[in-house]
Parts: sequence; C-alpha cells; structure tokens
Amino acid sequence: MSRECTWVHPILWHSMAEITVYTTGWCPDCWRAKKFLKERGVAFHEVNIEEDVAAEELVLRVNDGRRKIPTLKIGERYVTCSPFNAHKLAEALNVPLNP
Repeated sequence: MSRECTWVHPILWHSMAEITVYTTGWCPDCWRAKKFLKERGVAFHEVNIEEDVAAEELVLRVNDGRRKIPTLKIGERYVTCSPFNAHKLAEALNVPLNP
C-alpha cells in the first residue's frame, strides 16, 4: 500500500495538534528543530528539560531511559529528532520539507 502525504497549511496546523518541544539550551539538534518549525509557521511550546525535572523524567520515560533531545510531543504521540532529521520531522508533522 502506498503512503500518501498531504500538506497541512501552517495556519491550520495549530488547531490540529498541540506541539511541545523538549530541549536544552546547548543542543544543536534542538536549535535545528526549532528553526525548522518556525520556518514552516508551526506553533510550539518549548520546555527546557534542564530547568524542569518532570519534563526530563518524561523524556527519559518515552525514550526508554535515554535522554534524547529534541523530543517532540505532537498531540498525544512522541517523536525523537536526535540526530536532527528534516525528512523525519516533516513526515511526523505532515508539513512540507522545504518552506
């Protein structure tokens, strides 16, 4: 079965799924992921896991004990983007690879 991707207009995206990006201040992959989202007009909430113990525990739990950042919560599912992979993130969010 072929898998077909459809593009979601950035203005409509926010109403479809809430996005939280779990990051640290020093992480280059986090910077890339946030830039990717901003360039496509995707709204997100950022949580620095070095400043929020509960967020760090969540990242560890959803990544089988690994501290993988950035970890994105998209609606009710989690996606890890470490190392940063634009193709994987575009597919997970159903947005265009190139803005």
